[in-house]
Amino acid sequence: MTGATPRRPGRPGEVLAVFFGLGLRSFGGPVAHMGYFHDTFVRRRAWLDDATFAQFMALSQMLPGPASSQVGMAIGLLRAGPVGAVCAWLGFTLPSALAMLLLGLGISLASPETLAPWLDGFEIAAFAIVAEAVWLMARSGCRDRLHILLALAALACVLLLPGVTGQIAAILLGAGVGALFTGDSPWDTDRPLAPPLGRHFAFALLVLFALLLLLLPLAARSAGWPLLALFDAFFRAGSLIFGGGHVVLPLLQGEIVGRGWVAPELFVAGYGAAQAVPGPLLSFAAYLGAVARPAGGVGGGIVALVAIFLPSLLLVLGTVPFLAELRRQPLVGRALSGVNAAVVGLLLAALYDPVWQHAVEDRTDFVLAATAFAARRFFAAPTLALVAACALAGALRGAF
Repeated sequence: MTGATPRRPGRPGEVLAVFFGLGLRSFGGPVAHMGYFHDTFVRRRAWLDDATFAQFMALSQMLPGPASSQVGMAIGLLRAGPVGAVCAWLGFTLPSALAMLLLGLGISLASPETLAPWLDGFEIAAFAIVAEAVWLMARSGCRDRLHILLALAALACVLLLPGVTGQIAAILLGAGVGALFTGDSPWDTDRPLAPPLGRHFAFALLVLFALLLLLLPLAARSAGWPLLALFDAFFRAGSLIFGGGHVVLPLLQGEIVGRGWVAPELFVAGYGAAQAVPGPLLSFAAYLGAVARPAGGVGGGIVALVAIFLPSLLLVLGTVPFLAELRRQPLVGRALSGVNAAVVGLLLAALYDPVWQHAVEDRTDFVLAATAFAARRFFAAPTLALVAACALAGALRGAF
């Protein structure tokens, strides 16, 4: 069935049902999600062919935001138009978002003394998972000395410049140096797509994205509404995540923990717990919105979840009609290689702060963290089993 294209448009309800099933069983992170998508939509259902799937994967690497969710949105767009893109996101995200929202509400109700040992275990799991992400991304994104230097420069930007300023500087530095000095070849120019979306409407969505990115901070400061401030913070984080969901750590850490909305230990523990659920990692936002103060609760969780994924939805709908033209530009591919190297530096900074600083407090923590990393990296421990084992180890340590 590979290479076939759909003979008729699909229905949004069909897209929602298929992606909801994937959201219930898609463990393993973005790379595994791509495998699930290819098997479901290219091999078995023939909603698109290999060449189109490859274009969508390339698009997800070019745009900020969660790669697997963006590929899902693009598939939903091709199958059932803009409503199909929304249904693909909703179906794929809903299972993990509900789990993380319930976790956030439960943590808000439980006593700190009861939670502390379990949270310690989640933090150890987060260390192992982020450390592996640094390892893997360094191997793919730092292929020569220039890319290694870019990663180190990005690390310095994030740790030495305050807040989001350092993160934006690191991404811009990577893109600029990559475009000017790297020799990576441009992307392949596969045959163009014909998505069910007009170019004028697509361009309007890109303008809307830019306006929200520029005006939301002003509106949040002038209005003084906690939920609007929460929406602004998560929208900006979702607009600047290059390299996958793990990179959300330094961005959200500055936005959410830096403002005192979420305690550092709750932030790192929730990130560790997010590894145990299927679907996109950025469902972590539902947890953060639920535990955030002064907003919080169910409303805070929903606002944070929608805000962090909205940039991806606007960008996917806005760029798919122009994808063939973008991929013909060699400068774009070279800039992307520099951004990928800078992302390694961002992730290394996140490994230090907040993960290392809150997960590893003594020698026992270090032994547990090293063991968890080895189990993950060298023995292919399943994510769910790793998170459960770390949480149990933290609880047992607290009991004795």
